[in-house]
Amino acid sequence: MKLFLDPGHGGEDPGAHGNGLDEKDLTLAIALKIRNIILNDYENVQVKMSRTSDTTRSLAQRSKAANAWNADFFLAIHINSADSSAQGYEDFIYNGLSDSSKAAKYQKIIHAEVIKVSQLKDRGQKKANFHVLRETNMPSLLTENGFISNKHDAALIKDASWQQKVAQGHVNGIAKAFGLKRKETKETPKTSTTPKTTTSGTKTVYTVYVGSYKSKENAQDRAGELKKKSIKSSIVSTKISGATWYRVKEATYTTNAKAEKRLKEIEKAGYDDAFIITEKTNTTVTKTETKKPTSSTSKPSTTTSKPTTPKPTTGTNPNTNTKGSTNTSPSTTPTNNTNEIPIIADPVQFTVLGPTFLSPEQMNQFVKKVNPKAPELGEFYQTFGKYYGIRGDVAFAQAIHETDYFRFTGVVQPEQNNYAGIGATGGEIRGARFDNEEEGVLAQLQHLYAYATTKPLPSQYPLVDPRFHLVDRGSAPTWTALNGKWAVPGTTYGQSILSLYQKMIHSG
Repeated sequence: MKLFLDPGHGGEDPGAHGNGLDEKDLTLAIALKIRNIILNDYENVQVKMSRTSDTTRSLAQRSKAANAWNADFFLAIHINSADSSAQGYEDFIYNGLSDSSKAAKYQKIIHAEVIKVSQLKDRGQKKANFHVLRETNMPSLLTENGFISNKHDAALIKDASWQQKVAQGHVNGIAKAFGLKRKETKETPKTSTTPKTTTSGTKTVYTVYVGSYKSKENAQDRAGELKKKSIKSSIVSTKISGATWYRVKEATYTTNAKAEKRLKEIEKAGYDDAFIITEKTNTTVTKTETKKPTSSTSKPSTTTSKPTTPKPTTGTNPNTNTKGSTNTSPSTTPTNNTNEIPIIADPVQFTVLGPTFLSPEQMNQFVKKVNPKAPELGEFYQTFGKYYGIRGDVAFAQAIHETDYFRFTGVVQPEQNNYAGIGATGGEIRGARFDNEEEGVLAQLQHLYAYATTKPLPSQYPLVDPRFHLVDRGSAPTWTALNGKWAVPGTTYGQSILSLYQKMIHSG
């Protein structure tokens, strides 16, 4: 199923404005959440978007892009505006269609699912002569998710947890309408790897946090929200790069599987900024003692415990609210100390495969300090990095290196959407060209996957890297192994990427 998402307005067109909000920001936030949910939860779904950042797109560009891609369904996301008393949710199909059309059938299903979760007044299913409904070749729907001009609706609309709920409502409707099959959930596999050195008296635990804040007041607000939902939590502080952060701690588990299960429950409760950190904690006693107990107020444990073998972790940057993919490098596993961010002790050993620690916002903010006009691509690097098991934030650093902070001062031009110089071999050979930003990032991650592993390319996304089959598969499992391969002669290519990555890590 090919879904084309169209977040309304953007760039020079802010859309409706009210209660301190701009429509273009809200529609993009909801659309990105729809995309992430449906790609993470359902099989055989492809998603394209008319925009993934604050860029200007004409109505004709939107409909033509969907038609050219031959999408199965076009979904436009909007926020309504009128006088301050108007409120509620409504959706539209083209007014030239009958009530028995496919678009009308899909509208009925999706409308019902959104209403279940939106907490908005039901304004009904409607028809209109909107361009994107009239000029698209596939069944199309435009949803108006509340009124930005109404205080009640605006209070909901600006809340990230509400955006997540209404996005889920859209996905539920699409899944029902198209009979999508949900992905099977698999427990994170255990590893048989034994560390070279072990420390007696420690064990690995997995702690679920529901947000991390620089402001203690914000952490207290989150703890109060959780309490209202009967979710117990506590606030703990930690030092990250010299700054104090306040985390909302929900619970600690002895296995990653239990922590992952709880994380999913927290996310279903509307908190998409929850994450897991793997931590080391001291045990009271690790060996059976023959000595008599000392006069202590606490009794020693009688259980002999072995050092816990590290498990793959949900790689999470502790100063962000975003999860990463399975960690394949024990040296970068976050621990409960001041060095919880990844430390590249030996660049030669730092792998291409591994977790993404930085959030999309951190990536975007870092590059915009140098180039304020840089495209906001962080979301793609996180999504595709997680899917392919590649360090998406390091791939982002690679793109910065290749494009000079997306200023494209070399032979590759911005309109090519080629962020890694794929096929650009020097001189006037500009290399590959990709249809949009998303496809450009996807090609880069697929090219990295070809170098990093000999495993078959996962099939959820189409192969868009034109040079994938030209790569000596598995020949560069580390970033420095790309020296002389991705870049020629490029004797310090990987080191330059990792140097940029370290700057990103410490820029907050």
